[in-house]
Amino acid sequence: MLFEVGKLLVTRNESPTPPNGHTQMKAQIAAKYIQFLSNKKANKNSGFTLIELLVVIIIIGILSAIALPSFLNQAAKARASEARTNVGAMNRAQQAYYLENQKFAIDGATTASEVMGIGVKNTVNYEYATASATPTTTVVTRGKSLNKDLKGHIGASFSNLGQTPTILCAAKVPALEATTAMDAPTIVAATGVISCGTNTDPVGQ
Repeated sequence: MLFEVGKLLVTRNESPTPPNGHTQMKAQIAAKYIQFLSNKKANKNSGFTLIELLVVIIIIGILSAIALPSFLNQAAKARASEARTNVGAMNRAQQAYYLENQKFAIDGATTASEVMGIGVKNTVNYEYATASATPTTTVVTRGKSLNKDLKGHIGASFSNLGQTPTILCAAKVPALEATTAMDAPTIVAATGVISCGTNTDPVGQ
């Protein structure tokens, strides 16, 4: 009986309040959690640092320096394709015209392209001209560059034993033809050989 009463007294005297160390630990955890939330909110409203912005600007500058020349080169090639297409078309039209008329079309009161009905006209990039001292045997068509960044083009055709071989050449370097004239293709009628001049390279027929 006395044992049971003593047990009851001990049970009633136990305090539900946790130890002091436990309370301090809870307070520290709460403080750290509040600090974490405040830092998170501050970081959400913060921007880039100056160093981060400088790194991004430097990377963009490097990429631009690499890509821009390539882009400009491709743009020049696209404009140069105009002359290659037009002079090549005039070469093929001269072949057909010669078969019908036994002579080549040249610029006169009307341009050769109008005579042949292919509609090649001068543009802001190129000026076209067709000339020949002997239209019954040879003809030369020039796509003269009007831009120092573009290559001039020149084509030629001649009659040889019923055939009309042609060649299409482009200047080796971009330049205004007024300062760097393109050499006309060399024609050897006896052997039927036609080749580009010294400052041009073959690009087709």
